[in-house]
Amino acid sequence: MAVVRARIPETARRGEVISIRALIQHPMETGFRRDEEGKEIPRRIIHEFICRYNGDVAFRAEFFPAISADPFIVFSVRADSSGEIALSWKDDSGEITTEARQIVVT
Repeated sequence: MAVVRARIPETARRGEVISIRALIQHPMETGFRRDEEGKEIPRRIIHEFICRYNGDVAFRAEFFPAISADPFIVFSVRADSSGEIALSWKDDSGEITTEARQIVVT
């Protein structure tokens, strides 16, 4: 299971560009390593990250096997209205994790 540490401002002024930071702790496996018995460890990486602002996609990233463990993502979004900013990501096992926060825009 992935764990996220996100920094999303609680408040912003209308039109302000805000920075969103997320550190995702995830057991990234490339599929190229083997365990002590020589068996291949199955690939399990985050392959899609999406930020939705009031339901609309504001940022999307696609990851590949070369991504580091526990990826740190930083991006900017323009604060247009109060509402929900939801971060979600999907890994190879089909697990989808979502972290949502509210932002008040004045």
